[in-house]
Amino acid sequence: MKTVFLLFDSLNKRMLSSYNKEVNYTPNFDRLAKKSITFDNHYIGSMPCMPARRDMQSGRLSFLHRSWGPLEPFDNSFPEILRNNKIYSHLITDHYHYFEDGGASYHNRFYSWDFIRGQESDPWKAMVQPPLDKFKEKFHKSQLNILDRESGRYRYAVNSEFIKEEKDFPSVKCFNSALNFLQTNKNADDWFLQLETFDPHEPFFAPERFREKIKTKYRGPRLDWPQYERVTESDEEVQELKANYIALIALCDHLLGNVLDYFDQNNLWDDTALILTTDHGFMLGEHDWWAKVVTPFFQEIAHIPFWAYDPRKPKEVNKKSDVLAQTIDLGPTILDYFDIPSTEDMQGKAIFDFVEDDIAIRKASLYGVMGGQVNVTDGQYVY
Repeated sequence: MKTVFLLFDSLNKRMLSSYNKEVNYTPNFDRLAKKSITFDNHYIGSMPCMPARRDMQSGRLSFLHRSWGPLEPFDNSFPEILRNNKIYSHLITDHYHYFEDGGASYHNRFYSWDFIRGQESDPWKAMVQPPLDKFKEKFHKSQLNILDRESGRYRYAVNSEFIKEEKDFPSVKCFNSALNFLQTNKNADDWFLQLETFDPHEPFFAPERFREKIKTKYRGPRLDWPQYERVTESDEEVQELKANYIALIALCDHLLGNVLDYFDQNNLWDDTALILTTDHGFMLGEHDWWAKVVTPFFQEIAHIPFWAYDPRKPKEVNKKSDVLAQTIDLGPTILDYFDIPSTEDMQGKAIFDFVEDDIAIRKASLYGVMGGQVNVTDGQYVY
C-alpha cells in the first residue's frame, strides 16, 4: 500500500476547470479529476496555515481552543501513527512555517523530510547590504517596506534575487524531489509521501512562460503580493494581481502533470492512492476583499477542492461526490487506507467508505479561526 498526498496552499477551486467550466488553463487538474473522485462539498476546518495542518495531522478541530502553534505532545499525528505501524512516511515541502516558532514538531512526526528553501519570507539568503534602490524601482510601493530588515516583504525581495530560472523556483524543486523519491521507492511497499508546496500562496511569483500569455493593462513595477484588507487598488492593479495568481496556478498545474505522467509511465495507479487538496482558499477581490482571515469566510475561502483516487477501487473514477467532508477527514482517511484505526479523539472520518455507500459523513461542518468567527454549514447554507 502506497499513498501520495499533494498539498497546495491557498488553492482556489473557482480557478480550476474541474470545478469551474469557464477556466481553460488547468488541463492536468482535469486529468486528475478523470482519474479520481472529485468532492464538491469539501470544507476547511481551522484557519489559517498551521492550524489547518494541525487539523490534518490530528484529525480534529483545533481553532476552538488554540490558535497558531506547534503540535502538542498529546496530539495523535497520523504520519507518526504510520511510522509506529511500520509505514514509511516522508515529507517534501517548501512551506517554511514548519520551521518557524509556532510550526514546530509537525515535520519531525515523519520518518524523514526534505525542506526546500526560498518561499515568501523564508530567511534564506544572506545579503547584508541588498540593492535597496533597485528594489524601489522593481517592486510596487505597496509590496514591501525595504527599510525594515525584519519585514517579510524585505526578505522576499532578497530571496527573489536568487530565483532567476524556472529550475530555481522552490515549488519546482519540491516536485523534482518527489519524482526522485518515486524513482527510488516505486517498487517498495508501505510508504506515504506528502508532497507539499507553498504555491499558489502569495506572493504570486511564477516563471515568465506561465505569465506571458496573460495580458493586462498594468504597466507599473512588479505587483504580486496583495494586502490583507479591502480592495483599494485601481482596476489595472487588481487585474495584474489576479493575472499573477493565475500564472502561479498554471505552474502548479504543470507540476501536477509531471506527477501524473510518472503515475502513467510506471503503473502507480495499480497500487498507489493519490489525494490532492489545499488548506484554504483566497479572496482575489471578490466581495471587495483580498486574502483571508481578516475577511468574512466567504465560500471563496471556506469551500475548497479535494480529489481522491483509491487503487482498491479502480473503477471509482471520473465521479463527483456531494458528501460533506472537511479537512479533519484527511488523517482518518489515510490511516484507514493502510488498515490502521483512527484514535478515539479524532473527529474526522474515513471518506472512502461514505462515498462508496453514498451516505452522509456528518450533518454539518464547523470551521473558523481562534478568537474570531465561527461558522457552521450543512453543505448548502452557512451560519
